[in-house]
Amino acid sequence: MKAVLCKSLVGPSALKLETLEDPEASPDEVIVAVEACALNFFDTLITRGKYQFKPDLPFSPGGEIAGRIIEVGSKVVGWKLGDRVTAYIGWGGAREEIAVTPERLVAIPQGVSSEAASATSITYGTAIHGLRDRAGLQPGDRVAVLGASGGAGLAAVELASAMGARVIAVASSEEKLQVCRQHGAEQTVDYATSDLKSSLRALTGGRGVDIVYDCVGGESSEAALRAMAWGGRFLVVGFASGDIPRIPLNLLLLKGCAAIGVFWGDAVKRDPATHRANMASVLNWVATGALKARVDRVYPLEDTAEALRMIEERKVVGKIVLTTAAT
Repeated sequence: MKAVLCKSLVGPSALKLETLEDPEASPDEVIVAVEACALNFFDTLITRGKYQFKPDLPFSPGGEIAGRIIEVGSKVVGWKLGDRVTAYIGWGGAREEIAVTPERLVAIPQGVSSEAASATSITYGTAIHGLRDRAGLQPGDRVAVLGASGGAGLAAVELASAMGARVIAVASSEEKLQVCRQHGAEQTVDYATSDLKSSLRALTGGRGVDIVYDCVGGESSEAALRAMAWGGRFLVVGFASGDIPRIPLNLLLLKGCAAIGVFWGDAVKRDPATHRANMASVLNWVATGALKARVDRVYPLEDTAEALRMIEERKVVGKIVLTTAAT
């Protein structure tokens, strides 16, 4: 089989497409023929050794896959040859075949493509875990999404809207904000041309936002926190800006609000049943059209380095997906 390998931690430019032996399923695994593998911003970090997970070299990037089962281990129940599945695997997905344990698998509903299914686990999984499990989102809540046009942010915009929230998308250009409006944002803020705190308070009639979904970090975090309503929930999702902010804790006291960590990857390991239930909801919404699972571009495996460069340079609106010979 073909696989994209990272053999040194110098970034995406060092990735190489190589031929490896086909994997064999242990009694407790299935082999999935990978038809699509979605990439995320963290893949640019993991190839430099700057992510919280540091796999041993060599490894393949790509934390979420979709495809079909081509081999079933002798102890596996509930799955059969030919089943279409998606899975969050952490890393290792940029290859044609992979061994996966059954608890990671989620069935792909009729009418959902492999490309779309592969683009759901991390962004939509994180969004539904953050908004439903951690923030307890209620219909009518005002939700501000920072970094709203990226893969993670756009998923949060869509999901919050599907769950009945009133969404304010925050991004850096009118072009990006237009995409956010197409995916459910009622209101928008261009933080490159306006003051974020003042804009959020103005859009909520001075009341402030109930939930902040922060994928970005940096200077925007404190500004958004200062625009939070009494009893609000500030979701710490990621730091795409590269800057981890130092938040004045007195703001939490003065607003009676909570800062809540959204560590979706660890939550999946600790509570896989809730993850599978969440993802079943997400994929059903994709099947009905309530969620669009926007795929910005599709690349073949051999162009993985170029795909990651596009993500690194913030030239992507939505997700980038790799396709393989199994497609």
